[in-house]
Amino acid sequence: MDLYELLGVARDAGLGEIKRAYRRLARRYHPDINPGDRAAAMRFRAIADAYEVLTDPDRRREYDLLGGGAVVIESATFGFDGFDFSVQAADGAAASTFGDLFADVIHEAVTGVPGAPARGGDLYLSVPIRFEDAVHGVEATVMVSRRDACGGCRGRGVQPVAEATCPSCRGGGTVRTARGHMVFTKSCVRCGGTGLLRHAACGRCGGAGVETRAEATTVSVPAGVSNGEQLRLGGLGHAGTRGAAAGDLIVTVEVAPHPLFRRDGDDVCLTVPVAIHEAALGTRFDIPTLDGPTRLRVPPGTQPGQRFRLRERGLPSVRTGRRGDLIVDIRVVLPSVIDERSKQLLHEFGQINTEDVRAGLWQAVAKA
Repeated sequence: MDLYELLGVARDAGLGEIKRAYRRLARRYHPDINPGDRAAAMRFRAIADAYEVLTDPDRRREYDLLGGGAVVIESATFGFDGFDFSVQAADGAAASTFGDLFADVIHEAVTGVPGAPARGGDLYLSVPIRFEDAVHGVEATVMVSRRDACGGCRGRGVQPVAEATCPSCRGGGTVRTARGHMVFTKSCVRCGGTGLLRHAACGRCGGAGVETRAEATTVSVPAGVSNGEQLRLGGLGHAGTRGAAAGDLIVTVEVAPHPLFRRDGDDVCLTVPVAIHEAALGTRFDIPTLDGPTRLRVPPGTQPGQRFRLRERGLPSVRTGRRGDLIVDIRVVLPSVIDERSKQLLHEFGQINTEDVRAGLWQAVAKA
């Protein structure tokens, strides 16, 4: 195949055009970029041979005069002897590998331009509240230390300056990098390929576009929130770099336990002591609830562990707003026998009430 056609250039192409064509094709067919593709490897070998001939003035003149059939191409003389053509070369940071030659190209394709905008990170904190606050909801004020948009550059990371020639590319807009026998030309990152500097890194934030500041933030804790539940406040986390979106503020609610009430989902449980004569004869008395005192009726013959349910006296559901119930557990308290009169009355009570309270126990054993 004609070497000029192989590189895709005209026969009168200059040295710079041949090098650009070679770099473009080498990136496409190099074995490291096409692992396991024999056709691509052979194509790369032919491209390298063509480049070797057409960049050597004597050999190119001989090729143009005698034609491709009179020229013997030996890839061993290409000038990459001693180079490790794999990306995994273990010769240290100074090793000249072909993977190194295209590292910048591959890196930019994967990660994008250095210093590109990035979303801010989420911020986590916890808010302690009382049990009563979980019933009705509360507005909690917390101090948050977060990375916010820089006040000097408004989050852009740069500030306008007087137009000047870029010192990195000296106004050319491109930067040349020589590695081994290869020379790469790429757009200057510092000036964006314009050759001119119109902005400089913000002196206040160092170009990051963010700065750390502490501020008071109000967190609305909804009624019915559970201990350990997380609230997400969008956009109140760390600011993004270079104008990107901010992260979220994630608040974990810590509900303190109550000395009387226990929570079971949206229901609230309360244990109430009842004297033995009250359980036997029945009674009425006031009990505390989340909404204030209310009267509880204990019917005659109430047993220990019996439960009474007071509808919609519990906690509101965060999702539906419907309130749970208040569940009252009865704990029968035996009286203290402090004198002979009390003992006599208990003996008389036992003689009058001859019911065998353990009869059910032995009936269950007989059935088993």
